[in-house]
Amino acid sequence: MYVCIENLNQLFMYHNSMIPELRKELILSILNKDGVLYTQEIMKNCNVSEITVRRDLSELEAKGLLIRTHGGAVKSKATEMLFTYDLKINQNRGNKEVICQLAAQYIKEGDVIFIDCGTTLSLITKFITGFNRLTVITTSLPVISELIKFPNIRLSLIGGEVDIERQAIYGSVAENNIGMYHANKAFIGADGLSLKKGLSSYDEKEGFISWQMIENSEEVFLLCDSSKIEKNSFVKYAAITRIHHLITDQSIAPEHLKLYRDNGVDVIIGNA
Repeated sequence: MYVCIENLNQLFMYHNSMIPELRKELILSILNKDGVLYTQEIMKNCNVSEITVRRDLSELEAKGLLIRTHGGAVKSKATEMLFTYDLKINQNRGNKEVICQLAAQYIKEGDVIFIDCGTTLSLITKFITGFNRLTVITTSLPVISELIKFPNIRLSLIGGEVDIERQAIYGSVAENNIGMYHANKAFIGADGLSLKKGLSSYDEKEGFISWQMIENSEEVFLLCDSSKIEKNSFVKYAAITRIHHLITDQSIAPEHLKLYRDNGVDVIIGNA
């Protein structure tokens, strides 16, 4: 969970000499708000040395969460991803809904399915409420929130640590719990997809949850809008050969479509 900043001066005063993890959360929050931060600013207001700030920035840069500059840092795309769940769900929403509606056509009565977290996957709920004897296993809080109103759907929420920003559950407990289940189908997401590097995520814990769903299901559907295709994110979590179907939108580049199909990937395209 990351700090939401309204008054930076008050937060600086409150977290003077803060512990490292809170200091890193503050750094990311400043970047999300201002787009840039300066080493001297963190040193002064957090009462830490330049070496400490540089170490924090190096660790965050290694995770792809910022880009270091002379005297400070600027935010990366990954930083934006940490703070924009509500905004992100509306980005390319039309394409996401088309992808989810198409994915729902592969679900049958009586199926046991994994639904991954993420803004695209959360939209699949509106297309599956009419199924009977459907069992949904998920780490996504929005998925649970939408489906809990439907008694015809059996829900299993994976336990673990709640991440408010991502509105999902992660951690070692969640990873162990997924291994207790077996699903007919898994509907998963990715922050990046390429033939060479496979499926990738901005965050290790997200990637590992998705990988566990892949490992414990018979058939895997990757729901991925075309903007993520042939893009690599921070951490690879599965080879492309581990998915059975790629469902994407009609904006996929023709050269990518041909390349993937030539390499044996079943690409299913939804039309808006």
